[in-house]
Amino acid sequence: MKSDNKRGDAGRRGPSSRPDGARTGGAADVGTWFLVLPALIPILVLSVGPLLYGISLAFTDAQSGRTAPTRWIGTLNFSDLLHDTLFWDSFRIGLLWAVGVTIPQFLLAMGLALLLNQNLRFRWLARALAIVPWAMPEVVVGIMWRLVYHPDAGILNETLRTLGFGEGRDWLTGLATALPAVILVGIWAGMPQTTVALLAGLQNTPHELHEAAALDGAGAWRRFRAVTWPALKPIALSITALNFIWNFNSFALVYVLTSGGPGGRTRLPMLFAYEQAFRYGQFGYAAAMGCVMVAVVSVLLAVFLAGRLKGGADK
Repeated sequence: MKSDNKRGDAGRRGPSSRPDGARTGGAADVGTWFLVLPALIPILVLSVGPLLYGISLAFTDAQSGRTAPTRWIGTLNFSDLLHDTLFWDSFRIGLLWAVGVTIPQFLLAMGLALLLNQNLRFRWLARALAIVPWAMPEVVVGIMWRLVYHPDAGILNETLRTLGFGEGRDWLTGLATALPAVILVGIWAGMPQTTVALLAGLQNTPHELHEAAALDGAGAWRRFRAVTWPALKPIALSITALNFIWNFNSFALVYVLTSGGPGGRTRLPMLFAYEQAFRYGQFGYAAAMGCVMVAVVSVLLAVFLAGRLKGGADK
């Protein structure tokens, strides 16, 4: 009888017999929120707040210098955008710029990361020099490349003259050369961050896998496909998506180089929105442009990521 009572008492657990984690779960959650709150406040104030304000501004006729109150006009700004050929031209140029910078940037960064991962002499110096463009502000990069492209005293034209390829040309004001010249600068300026990300992934790949593949008779290309690329694929997917967003939203570099010229050949969407807002004072219209850009880029990225992740899952 005593043993039965003991088993019965042991089987009945009151509130005080719950595990410590169950009793302190609520307090732990509250403590976690207090720890995260200092990081959330700047995000809410500096990112989410302006984003919501910009979205609300897109549905108004807000302008600079107006004495009349701002009115709610619904979707009028968005309907005007549908018929604005200049905006869609800038959007097309922005996509050409983003793709033209992101893809070569990734391919060149991959080659440079593979090179810097080798056991070379003065590898530390090469790695330091590889991130120099990343450490330079975009305005400084733009000014430096304007000097490189200078039609009279630029190093590029001077080199072409020395090699006997004519008198050179004005690269940043030519209708056919302005966008390729700016794309080249974008590739050079953004390649270091991609290189650093890929190099970190290479260094985290176990060396034993490469040795095992080499013992099985796999060549360099086969080892890259079977060992290196599977390890780098998540990093490559993330950095490519981020680079596409950064490049599509570029402003300072192109503004310093060409200010959107010549003839709008390098007028990216951000430059066009900037002109509408701060040159012509159409704040509501510029905010609508920003909303459209965010929506379209989000859809493109969702399709891209869904395709890549589905392909990885099928394998």
